[in-house]
Amino acid sequence: MLRFRGVFILMVGLALALSAAKKDAPADLTLSDMAGKKVHLKDFRGKIVVLNFWATWCGPCREEMPMFVAVEKAWAPKGVVFIGASLDDKKTRGAIPEFLKKYEVDFPVWTGATADDLAHLGMGEAVPDTAFLNEDGVIFARVQGEIKQAELEERLEWITGDRSRPAPKALVRNLP
Repeated sequence: MLRFRGVFILMVGLALALSAAKKDAPADLTLSDMAGKKVHLKDFRGKIVVLNFWATWCGPCREEMPMFVAVEKAWAPKGVVFIGASLDDKKTRGAIPEFLKKYEVDFPVWTGATADDLAHLGMGEAVPDTAFLNEDGVIFARVQGEIKQAELEERLEWITGDRSRPAPKALVRNLP
């Protein structure tokens, strides 16, 4: 019995250690840019990245996109990279160029994202979803559902400023 207990404690400790290591591992994602070229999230290591998952058919995505465009214009000069990852499938992908034109999206937009990508990155099951990555490519915050400008700015101010104060909530759920 004592031997079993020791093995059990060792296994639980190992599982916790592996879980913690995975949590702090850099995120990766491979999609396509608007020209069809493969793009990789790992290529942005060394930069702070805001990764927003959206789709043309998503009402809340249409609501938040003008805010993303405005905030990106203010934060890009400070070295923050914004990337839009579209979950539009083959049926709706043709609507992406008009969507980008309508909302005057100038930041990189990637296509081909799926629900599996959301799950792999620990995001929600619906869009929009936003992940914040530090310079090491590690996701330090997620917002599931439509993000508010204050939530976006709070995370950007923390990651680009004095990180000695408490970090913003690592997960915010703005879902109905």
